[in-house]
Amino acid sequence: MATEPRGNDSLASWAIPSRTARFAGEPQDVTGARLAAEEFLRDLTRASPPSAPECWHDIVLIVTELSSNAVQYAPGPFELRLRPTFDGVHVTLHDTSTTVPSPRPFRPDSGGGGIGWHLIHTLCTQVSVVRHDDGKEVHVFLPW
Repeated sequence: MATEPRGNDSLASWAIPSRTARFAGEPQDVTGARLAAEEFLRDLTRASPPSAPECWHDIVLIVTELSSNAVQYAPGPFELRLRPTFDGVHVTLHDTSTTVPSPRPFRPDSGGGGIGWHLIHTLCTQVSVVRHDDGKEVHVFLPW
């Protein structure tokens, strides 16, 4: 029985290994996480170009948001993992807080904030949070 190819099933995309980057949890580590994501996406693009130009930007935006939240709400280090999937990219961020993220109201009169978790759920095809004794992992899947 023949099947239609789904997403990016090319062998080239599977040649890109997952990436893991560890950070101390300082404000400048948000930039470090974004740069790690961009390096991963450059390698992935050489093996398999994105299905749409916005895929790259969406992934970088989500990594920036997740790492920013880790720095702001979880004391201590965080770990970022990126790996290709058959039709996208799986991003995992492990931080030291066991508190599950939840939406907050947007308050433009007090400097903004409150849109990150909504943004993550809007751009990602799947979002899940796994709690551990030493923190939590946020897993998100984005198209590529």
